[in-house]
This record gives sequence, C-alpha cells and structure tokens, in this order.
Amino acid sequence: MARIYNFSAGPAVLPLEVLKEVQEELLDFQETGMSILEMSHRSPAYEKVNAEAEADIKELLGLGDDYCVLFLGGGGSLQFSMVAMNFLTPGKKGGYVITSTFSDKAMKEAQKVGETSILFNSKENKYNRVPRPEELSYSDDLAYVHITGNNTIEGTEFMDYPETGEIPLIADLSSDILSRPIDASKFALIYAGAQKNIGPGGVVVVIARKSYLAGRDKALPTMLNYEVHMENNSLYNTPPVFGIYIVGKVAKWLKAQGGLEVMARRNEEKAKLVYDVIDAHPDFFRGYADKDSRSLMNVTFGLPTEELETKFATEAKAIGLDGLKGHRSVGGLRASIYNAMPKAGCEKLAEFMEEFYIKNK
Repeated sequence: MARIYNFSAGPAVLPLEVLKEVQEELLDFQETGMSILEMSHRSPAYEKVNAEAEADIKELLGLGDDYCVLFLGGGGSLQFSMVAMNFLTPGKKGGYVITSTFSDKAMKEAQKVGETSILFNSKENKYNRVPRPEELSYSDDLAYVHITGNNTIEGTEFMDYPETGEIPLIADLSSDILSRPIDASKFALIYAGAQKNIGPGGVVVVIARKSYLAGRDKALPTMLNYEVHMENNSLYNTPPVFGIYIVGKVAKWLKAQGGLEVMARRNEEKAKLVYDVIDAHPDFFRGYADKDSRSLMNVTFGLPTEELETKFATEAKAIGLDGLKGHRSVGGLRASIYNAMPKAGCEKLAEFMEEFYIKNK
C-alpha cells in the first residue's frame, strides 16, 4: 500500500518507524504473550513503559527531578478547566493571552471557576499574530499567565515566550510540543494533547513543576486534581495505555533522530519550502499569519476564491497530498507539517503549489 502525505492538523502523521514497531509488537508485546492493549496497567511491563515515556520526555526537554510528566485523558480541552480549578484561587485572576480560538475557549472555561484578565487579544485581527514582549504587562493579582504556544487554526506561534517573573506561566503546547528546544523550566505547567505532534488521540501530556502541583485543594474532584495524578504516577485509574505507549515510542524516535535541535532545523527547512511559494505569489497564495508570527507547524493560507480552494484541495488529494483543508471555522487551506512529516512531503506540496499557480493564476 502506498502511503500518502498526511497534512491533517490532528490526529496527524506519526513516524513510519514508530508505526512499524507498533505493528511488530501488537500481538506479542516484548515476549509477554499478549498485546499491550490487553495488559494490566499495574503490571511491571506496563509500569516500565510509563516510566520510560516520562523519563525520555524530561530528557528531551532538559528537565530534572523537580518536574514530573503526567499522562491523562480528556483531551487538551479538559485542561482548560483543570488549570483554573487547580490554580485560580480566590482573590486572584487568571491572566490569558488570547491569540486563537482555543486560547479564547480556555479563558471561557476559567471564567466558570473564577475571575480572568485579558492580557492581550488579537481577535479583532482574526488572530493573525502573537504579541510582542512589550505589549504584555502583569498585575500583582494574577494567579497565573496562560498562553497557547502554537495556534493550530490560525497558523501562528510564539518563538519567544513571555517573561512573567514570579507569576506562574502555563502553556498549551498541543501542536508544537517537542518540535524545538525550549527552556521548559520557565513554565510552571505545560499541557499538550498528543494527537498533533507526539502520539495518537486520547492522551494528554502534562509537564509540571512538582512544587506547583503540591498542596491542591482537597475539595477538588479527585480525577481533576493534578496532585493526585502526580502522587500516583498517572496510575490512579486506568490511563490511556496504548496512547502512552505510542508517545513513549515517539519520544525514543525523537532521541534517535538527534533530539530537538535536529527537529528544529528540519521543521524550519520544511516550513520555508511552503512559505517561500506563498511569498513568491502573494496575490494568489494569501498567507493568513503575520510573517513575524508564522507557525512552523501549521502553514495557513487562502486563494482568491473558495472555488479555487476546493479545487486545490481536491487535486492535491488526488496526488497523495491529503488533509489540506483549513479548519471549518475559518476555511481556506492549511498544511500541518509536524515532526513526523518528511521533508519530501513539503517538497511535493511546494511543487504542486507552483504548478497550481501557473495553471490557475
């Protein structure tokens, strides 16, 4: 079977090497005589999978024993509520940097718990950029500052994160997690739905400073209390075992590729291939994001008419370039070029874009 180039925003492309390993182990995981899909999450074999996945993610991010990695269910959207329920204390406000549909949703969930403060909002400009450092200021009554690192729908990304001083910084890094080196120690908590860049749907990775999770309100529902999950190594209940297993495989694959420095170079090269075509024909390929806010993960653009956009997506799919339609809320076109997208996929897309321009300009 010939594999296509899958540009879907998520669930998204996974490394072929990982998929082959999973295929080989599916019926008999490490000579246990059973599939990992059948295995108790209390078994030593699975506990090793869980522990190695945590250790490899921390190694990739350069984090020590003062941080933990949790594997939870509920999708990234559940974290919108959990963050506020755990950290939005009486007399304080949750500070939100609104750069996307998803960051707006995160704030609205927090408003069900307590007070919020909008630190920046690019909605009037259709979320086409992230803020410059000088545009952000922080008051003493903030419980935390929340950002969305990469905005999947709009195609924007923080390349430099805010400096919040003593105020805890929390980030939704669902679509750019482990795509480049970052100073993860500046964050009190990071969460990421795995299905965009490091795994399948169904598992959320939470990376947090242990001291920040300690001392949560005991009145919190048990399953929504980060401290409970930390104390139980993500095994308070049955976790999304298969998803964690694949996340662990992807982390090992990233290490084998040379780590996040190598991935960053690859991702920059891939994104440049597509953005160069957009910039060469700006009246035809209409880039959505401001140039200084462009995402390396999600390249968004439109064409002069919706008919041309439909034609583009249809013809691209016919030659093995799938998943290029933009999000249903904004339309247009979007190429999601996460870690596992090979450079050849972006080369083929750029070539198709040039040919499409010549035929339809």
